[in-house]
Amino acid sequence: MKILFICGSVEPGKDGVGDYTRRMCGALIRYSHEAQIVSLWDYNTTSFTNGNQIVEQTGVKVHRIPVSTTNSQRLICLQELISDFNPDWISLQFVPYSFNQKGLPFWLPSFLKKLKGDHKWHIMFHELWLGIDKESSFKHKCIGKLQQGIVKKIVRHIKPDYCTTQNKLYQFFLQTHNISADVVAICGNIPLTAVKVIEAEFIQFVLFGTIHPGVPFKDFMDDLMIVSKEFEKPIKFIFIGKNGTELTTFITILEKYNVSYEILGIQSETVISQVLINSDFGISTTPYYQSEKSGVYAAYKEHQLNTICVSRNWTPTKGQYVVPQIIKYEKNSLSLIPIDVQIFDLHNLVTQFINSISKI
Repeated sequence: MKILFICGSVEPGKDGVGDYTRRMCGALIRYSHEAQIVSLWDYNTTSFTNGNQIVEQTGVKVHRIPVSTTNSQRLICLQELISDFNPDWISLQFVPYSFNQKGLPFWLPSFLKKLKGDHKWHIMFHELWLGIDKESSFKHKCIGKLQQGIVKKIVRHIKPDYCTTQNKLYQFFLQTHNISADVVAICGNIPLTAVKVIEAEFIQFVLFGTIHPGVPFKDFMDDLMIVSKEFEKPIKFIFIGKNGTELTTFITILEKYNVSYEILGIQSETVISQVLINSDFGISTTPYYQSEKSGVYAAYKEHQLNTICVSRNWTPTKGQYVVPQIIKYEKNSLSLIPIDVQIFDLHNLVTQFINSISKI
């Protein structure tokens, strides 16, 4: 089967959806399918480029179209790629902010409608629109209404044969607009390459990636210090990846409690895998009901790491449910009972995807 993936940017390590798409393509190629990527709105290149990106020892052909390109030239370029490759499926990896800096890609629906070819369409909704939470601002609700319109236009124009998203909440909101989507869990962006070190000196908590604002970390540490009295070993925090400006606040709180920590910063996939596999708990600061869209959460699961969600309040206006295999932190009721983590990895993802589209 021949599949052409469309995403926004595809610079390794700088775009989560791009990293996810590249891993998926690599696996499809290893399973004897043909797969290529077009980055349609690439922030990390200034010219049209064609080349291979290596993922898990597999070369993936990637076509990059810079953000500065005119839409007319963008259309010519993409149409030529479709005509040359002649895919059976085109898979749009949708995030509104991937195709417009302000999250309002008004140009995209009519652009996609103009594409010609004997292919079927798949849309993976990595994100939907703003304003689906009770805490959202009036501005975000207004932007969300516009984003809803863009999503509905895309679906109306290209009439996708198959749609997916990675959590039940997004599935519910899509259904309110008569868009049917299967729930397919995502894989992480960090391949499992490490072997666990058995003798560890600490109960290790890892925080990988961006720390989102509004996290009640002081409350969490208050409760953790009480719970940790039952541990046989001292606790330690490891920060890895690009954590962002909130890291300073976290460090100040840890120092107040004299808790050991280490800041590793940006590291290779191999180093990240080793840190994750050596840890006991992973901290996710993505809002609880959005956990399943997080590549960090997916990476924790693939490394059989118990995830604790420590996040700001984010309450869906509709469709609340229990997110599986994650410990939701609530003040004064921290429980660190280990969960038997069910792994959903790249193999599971690709197998489910191919089985689904083969029936259509």
